[in-house]
Amino acid sequence: MTMSPKEYQSFAKSKEPPRSILGNCLKAFLIGGSICCVGQAINELFVHLMDMTPEEASNPTVAVLILLSVILTSLGVYDKLAQFAGAGSAVPVTGFANSMCSAALEHRSEGLVLGVGGNMFKLAGAVIVFGTVAAFFVGIVHLILGTGGQ
Repeated sequence: MTMSPKEYQSFAKSKEPPRSILGNCLKAFLIGGSICCVGQAINELFVHLMDMTPEEASNPTVAVLILLSVILTSLGVYDKLAQFAGAGSAVPVTGFANSMCSAALEHRSEGLVLGVGGNMFKLAGAVIVFGTVAAFFVGIVHLILGTGGQ
């Protein structure tokens, strides 16, 4: 039996299990919110235990979240969490770190330069480029308005 691409798509769609939009949204909200609560707790630890201001604690907090994400990705835990939570695990900075680490782990057998370096930025490269271009335009707007980035 030969199917056209359109018939195959229709057939495949009929075999997909139904998805609960409300359930997926709830899981994404709870997991994403939990990740953010962990980040806030880490921030509070830096503020209270290391006598930092909240602004000073923000950079080390992000670094710790990235480190935790990379460790959990390396152990295979973050991918299971992401499979359960969907977008809830992809939105915080931990999702970006997970995408970078996953690509690096997947292509490490091809070598450091061509494998890890060449493939790690395929997914994340668009995010980095968009962030850089957006920052450039925001800087131009601040320059035109004379606000000096404040």
